[in-house]
Formats: sequence, C-alpha cells, structure tokens
Amino acid sequence: MTGKTTAPKGHAAPKGHPAPKGHAAAKGHAAAKEEPAPAPSAEHPPAEHPPGEHPPAEHPAAEHPPAPEHPPAAEHGPEHPPAAPADEAAAAPKAEGAPAPEEGSAAPPAEPHPPAAEPEPEKPKAEPPSPPLSLAVGEVSENSVTLTWKTPEHTGSSVLDGYVVEFCKDGSTDWTAANQEPSPAVRYTIRNLAAGEKIHIRVKAVNANGASVPATLEQPVLIREIQQRPRIRMPRHLRQTYVRHVGEAVNLMIPYQGKPQPQVTWTKDGQPLDTKRVNTRNGEKDTIFFIREAQRTDSGKYELTIRVNGAEDKATLDIQVIETPGPPQNLKLVDVWGFNVALEWGPPADNGNSEIKGYLVQKSDKKSGQWFTVLERCTRTSCTISDLIIGNTYSFRVFAENACGMSEKAAVTSKPAHIQKTKTVYQPEKIRQRDMMEPPKFTQPLTDRTTTRGYSTHLFCSVRGFPKPKIIWMKNQMEIREDPKYIAMMAQGVCSLEIRKASPFDGGVYTCKAVNPLGEASVDCKLDVKGEM
Repeated sequence: MTGKTTAPKGHAAPKGHPAPKGHAAAKGHAAAKEEPAPAPSAEHPPAEHPPGEHPPAEHPAAEHPPAPEHPPAAEHGPEHPPAAPADEAAAAPKAEGAPAPEEGSAAPPAEPHPPAAEPEPEKPKAEPPSPPLSLAVGEVSENSVTLTWKTPEHTGSSVLDGYVVEFCKDGSTDWTAANQEPSPAVRYTIRNLAAGEKIHIRVKAVNANGASVPATLEQPVLIREIQQRPRIRMPRHLRQTYVRHVGEAVNLMIPYQGKPQPQVTWTKDGQPLDTKRVNTRNGEKDTIFFIREAQRTDSGKYELTIRVNGAEDKATLDIQVIETPGPPQNLKLVDVWGFNVALEWGPPADNGNSEIKGYLVQKSDKKSGQWFTVLERCTRTSCTISDLIIGNTYSFRVFAENACGMSEKAAVTSKPAHIQKTKTVYQPEKIRQRDMMEPPKFTQPLTDRTTTRGYSTHLFCSVRGFPKPKIIWMKNQMEIREDPKYIAMMAQGVCSLEIRKASPFDGGVYTCKAVNPLGEASVDCKLDVKGEM
C-alpha cells in the first residue's frame, strides 16, 4: 500500500473542487501510521450507502473524512472528539482475515517475530521429610526412658539431618526438646526425669527444608523402674566343665538381667573367693570372672548368685585346671619268648588333674640306640610286643597321656630283653584223605522235546559220580553207536546229544545211562518230530 485511501461512493468529492493541500498531507501522515484497510473480496463486497449516511463502525477507514490542513490536535474540541487510534482501526480487519494488497502497491514489511524463550527448568520443591516410623518405648527406669524408631519412608528433597525428640508433661502443651541438635541415631534416651511423672513424647525428622510432622506415642509414659526377676544367662560353653591349662588366663563374662540393679555374689565351694587369686567385676548387665595365671588349686565349682528384692537366681561354673601327667610306675619285663616280649606297669602317681587317656610304648635296640613307637593310646597297663628280630637286645619305655598331652618323663625297663636263636623243626599237619567215591547220579534229567523235520535238536542232562562215569546213549533201548547223525558230548558233568536234521524216523524214546564201578543210573525223554508246516 502507498498510503492512498479510496473514498466510498457516498462521500466522493464534487467535481471542480479539488481537495485542499492540508488534506493530502494528512492522508500521507495517516498512511504512515495506519495499516492498510483490507480490499473488498468477491464473497463479501462492501455495502453501498446512500449519500449523507456514514458507513458502519467496523470500517474505520471510510468513517472519517480527510483531515483538514490544521493539525488534528488544534482542531479537536469538545464538539469534535479526537479520532480513534490507527491501531484500533486496524484491529477489526485483522480479526476477519488477512488484507489483500491492492494491485500495483507494495506489501508492507513483515514485522519480525521475537525468538521463543527456552523454558526454565523447574526447581525441585522444598519438601520436608515424612514422620519417623514405628516409634516405641524400649526401656523405662526411675529417671529415664529410651525410645526407638525407624527412618521415615521419604526423606524429602534433601539429606536427612537427624531427629529431634520432644516431650511434655501429661496435661500440659509445653513441648521441650530433649536434644538441642538433631541426633542421627534411631535410638535416644531422655534422662533426668522425675519418678512418677507421665510424659508425652514425639519425634520429628529434620532436613534442610524443615521438620516433619511429628510421630507421637499414643499413650503417655509413666516414669518408674520396671521390676524384672533376676536371671543368669550362662553361655553354652560354660554349662559344662571349663578346662584350662596351668599358667593360662581365665577371663569369663557372664550376662544376667534383673531390675532394679541385682546384687551379685561369687563363692567357691560355699566359701568367699580368695581375692588374691580371683578377681570379679560386676556391671549393669554382666559380671566378669578373671584369673591371671591359673593353677591347679583354682579348680573347683564356683557359684554365682544374683538377688533382686528377695528373688534370686543361681548358676554353677565348674573350672578344671590341668597339666601333663607324671610317668607310669613300676614298668616290668614279664616274659620273653620267641619273637615276643610281655610288659606290665602301673598308672602314674600324678595324673595332671585329668583322666589318663592312654599310654605310648616305644622300643630301642642296642645296635642303633634309636627309639621307635610300637603302640599308641594303649588303654591297658600291659602289652605284648611282637615281631622282634632274633639276636637283638631291646629296651622299652612307656609314656602316660591325658587331655593336656604326653608326660615329660617315661618309665624305662630296668633290664634289657635279649631275643635268642632257637632251633625249630617243621612238622606238617596230617590231612585226612576224604573218600570221594560216589556212584553216578543225575542232577538234571532229560526233558521231552518236539522238533520240526529237517532241523537239528539237542538233548541235555547232567550227572555226577566218582570215578567219572561212562555215558551211553540209547534210542528205543538200542545203544547208539558211531553214527554220523548223532554227536554225543560230555563236559563238566553236562551230557548232550545232538540229532542232526531230524526226520520222523528219529522220533522215539531216548535214554542216557551213566555207569561207573560203584553203580549206574539212567534218565529218559521222548522226542517227537513233526512234518514241515
């Protein structure tokens, strides 16, 4: 558009009266500020108005006549209000559609669109943690209460700093913080409370964003010491005899329970402990029994007693201090015969405060002088040593052994044992000859058989007897002699007769007879030969 505005038909200037110059200037000024009016389209042609009538308000360009030469500001008065801004006049055509430029006029430059701003990332919401879980009372005494809880389900948008425990007296609303700084633990003890009071307790979880909704105990807590019967919790390995070696330390801790604080007493065999040998230390929940260097005199039964307000519990600790035993006594060489030696001895005088488990027996020949073990863990006080070498001289010694180990010293035979050479005559044992003679006897008889013509068949039986019996085969009571049709065999007492390519003529009764000098025996069977199918 060039700034020219086409006047409507009802407002055409009369012929011979040109528009004043000021009007042309105003037209140029309006073209610079106002946007071009939309061109009439074929679908919506502009409506014609009779002369003297003004167009409707939605056509601002046709509503106002050309401005006079004087500036608009000097001409406006109370009777002539100022014209609407050009922006308002262009608003209605833009709502209807984009204006079509007139022919021969240049389109106005398109206004540049500002670049779209990138959306700023959303900052995480500052959320406090959720309340602690499973708040419960762990222990109550006459001036304190111990609480336990679990971590919150959600810790919020920052790291959990800890927990704040608050309490107030029953009937009051003044809550007091038990800890000035958040505690990271999930267990807390409120101390310096007055006995007999009832207090309400709550716990808050705290992080950088604030404190959570408090977790509160449903019922107030009465501050008083709970009575608990005394009970000794003797460890399993101390319920049987506790064994230590001489010189070792004994350091035992035995836990117990009871409220109020139990009174602890140790005795040995009904007498008070010797504090020079045994030290004890009693705590709130356990007692410690200590011996720096155990001696055999420290063995015995120690009794632990704890009492609470007339109630008591007892436990017995059996301690056994052991050492290696002494050597066996009275080792004697009882007998020597052939390759063998018999020894006897007595148990040691000192068993080391432990049962003797056995004895170790060793031998040494005079030539080498070295000791060799011949018996271990011998539970008897006598033994026989065999397989000694003829012509050698031997010495013997015996050690005692208990749970602590082997005795340091051994008992040694006072005199050696000499294995002498002796002449021996071999006399073979007479073996009685067994009578093996036996008449023939069939252990497996012949069985009836049926065969097909043209096929070979076998007859079997078994026989025993001594001397070996002679086997005779017969057919229909006629002895079968050397006939290529029959093959007779005997192996390991099994007799067999093969009839080759049997025919109906070969059918009949077959007999096997066994004969030796002591007698004879026979068995029969029937053979049936059928024709071909």
